[in-house]
Amino acid sequence: MDKIALAAGALYVIVLLRAGGTFAVGWLAGAGARRGRFAARTSSARFRRAERAIQRWGAPVVAVSFLTVGFQTAANFLAGSMRMPLSRYLPALFAGGAAWALIYATAGFGFLKALGRLFAERTAYGVSAVAVLLLVVGVVVYRRRRAVAVPSPGDAASGES
Repeated sequence: MDKIALAAGALYVIVLLRAGGTFAVGWLAGAGARRGRFAARTSSARFRRAERAIQRWGAPVVAVSFLTVGFQTAANFLAGSMRMPLSRYLPALFAGGAAWALIYATAGFGFLKALGRLFAERTAYGVSAVAVLLLVVGVVVYRRRRAVAVPSPGDAASGES
């Protein structure tokens, strides 16, 4: 249990610094983030979805974003660029960050322990599991990059008006 508490504490500090830093960058960038070289990133579907959710629901979206993958950075950055007051942002950061740290500490240790046991008892299965995991991650990354690189016909038609 001491390992989990130590890992959760370390992860909590990391997430507070990382998410708080992302919020600060968004705060400093402000409206400038919507122009210049960051305009393409802030106009992506993920950022637009995060912005709509923050506008509608506010701080709870920031807290819940820590339970997602890929959405939390957008939510924290946009909360900063939208100038969410610290009195609303900080409680969301502390609660969401705590949930994130506990989930990653417990599930992370469980996964590593299971993988270690698999490698110790059945090395071939352990190597196979890692290979399959890397293959799945590679396919997902490839498909996402390809989807971003090739706009759909509907996107081209909507830009012509």
